[in-house]
Amino acid sequence: MAAITMAEMWTTVGSTIASFMFVWTIIRQYCPYEVRHFLEKSMHRCMSFFNPYIHVSIHEFMGTGLNRSEAYAAVEAYLSTNSAKNAKRLKLEMEKDSKKIVLTMDEYEKVTDEFQGAEISWVLGIRSPKPVGNGNNSQRERRYYNLTFHKRYREMIAESYLEHVMKKGKEIRVKNRQRKLYTNGARDEYAYPRQPMWSDVPFEHPARFESVAMEAEKKQEIIEDLLTFSQSKDFYARIGKAWKRGYLLYGPPGTGKSTMIAAMANLLNYDVYDLELTAVKDNTELKKLLIEITGKSIIVIEDIDCSLDLIGDDHIELSYCSFEGFKVLAKNYLLVEAHPLFDMIRQLMGETKITPADVAEALMRKSPREDVAKSLSKLIQALEEAKKEAATKKAEEQSRVMAPAKDFSLLQDKKETEEPQSLDDGAVLL
Repeated sequence: MAAITMAEMWTTVGSTIASFMFVWTIIRQYCPYEVRHFLEKSMHRCMSFFNPYIHVSIHEFMGTGLNRSEAYAAVEAYLSTNSAKNAKRLKLEMEKDSKKIVLTMDEYEKVTDEFQGAEISWVLGIRSPKPVGNGNNSQRERRYYNLTFHKRYREMIAESYLEHVMKKGKEIRVKNRQRKLYTNGARDEYAYPRQPMWSDVPFEHPARFESVAMEAEKKQEIIEDLLTFSQSKDFYARIGKAWKRGYLLYGPPGTGKSTMIAAMANLLNYDVYDLELTAVKDNTELKKLLIEITGKSIIVIEDIDCSLDLIGDDHIELSYCSFEGFKVLAKNYLLVEAHPLFDMIRQLMGETKITPADVAEALMRKSPREDVAKSLSKLIQALEEAKKEAATKKAEEQSRVMAPAKDFSLLQDKKETEEPQSLDDGAVLL
């Protein structure tokens, strides 16, 4: 009898659902939009009344999608600590030149968290834009985290839990932060999903100011200026200026401009954005690139005309290697601070020009059998060759300048010695 009653009950439920779906289809097709919208809102409220759970979404991008949400990044870092333990579907990631495997939760995966006796669930979702026109779309996929909890924990979640997540997430991000080098390039506007504005790789340049071939006084001046700027955020806000500073680095190739930028980034612990202006189509794209640059970053723009005095708050000339710069390189490469050959090197450096890159190449040991004297002798040979090349080049330039003057003098002598011939019409032919 109980089995028959259960069967009848399921039959009734099935008939009711079928009738409801039929009626709802008729309403959607024939009812006016206003009536249909009112019924949908009423149904949503009715279902929400019986649903005891509250949902909170944290999206990766804000507004038009140009700014990455700090809240999303904090949640991502916070959940990375327990996703490997609780999630069933994971993504395996491995950083370059690292043996450490990192497991993060995959899309649409669910993990649970506990806080003050409350059970909280997180789901990583992804929302793909609908293709339009020729099937492509310039919009990017949008990821988001969905936070679900019982409504009786609403006050605790809003006042305590979310603050706890943000605080812990930021701490984890600072601890695990990997500085990056960002570059921009030509992008396909119609690619789907949309290509990011910046591509990045880990920034692992080992340059430090201790290894930069430069006079100690100038080097210390640059370091103090950088540190003062990095600690002056409140000062810039008080005077109403943007917290930024520009440096114009100029000099011949091989004088250490790229090394100086890397040393600045390592000193301040900043990311580096290498902005390639030739890949920027218009002013709108340039603005989008600049908007996506995070704080505490170095923006590098190459091939800026050094004749423009308005560029940069400070101008840093990276010229040819001086003797003081050589001593820094000798200490770094050969671990020596004095040697009998230093006097000859000082004399040659006063007579010719050589870049720090060429000095470093000469000091680089090519085999374990090379000692300090051999490396310094290679540098002396390079200096002597540079001196000869400079003298040869100067002589060639002087000969090119003197040749036109000599030809002009011969032409004048010819004009003065030749006599004009008389013609019938009285013209003069030279």
